[in-house]
Amino acid sequence: MCEIGIEYLVWPWLKEGKSVCVGILGGLILVLYGIIPPLQQATFGRVYAAYGGVFVFMSILWGWKVDKTNPDRFDIIGGIVCLIGVFIIMYWPRNT
Repeated sequence: MCEIGIEYLVWPWLKEGKSVCVGILGGLILVLYGIIPPLQQATFGRVYAAYGGVFVFMSILWGWKVDKTNPDRFDIIGGIVCLIGVFIIMYWPRNT
């Protein structure tokens, strides 16, 4: 949610002429966004691979709830596929 929030705050600042304070708030959230991934228990590669899937799914939800853009069935199917990928990456049993 941090990255989506950052982009959502920076977007209106740069594209719609909103206050620079909106952009600064986005920058502060960016710092938090940089701290969250290292707190995870998995390896760097797995965390960021899983993050990609979650990002896709959360972006669809954000567009639906915040931007009022209804996802179509392909958005929903693609988001579910991404979440399945996240669960495989993070939780599939390994022999290592």
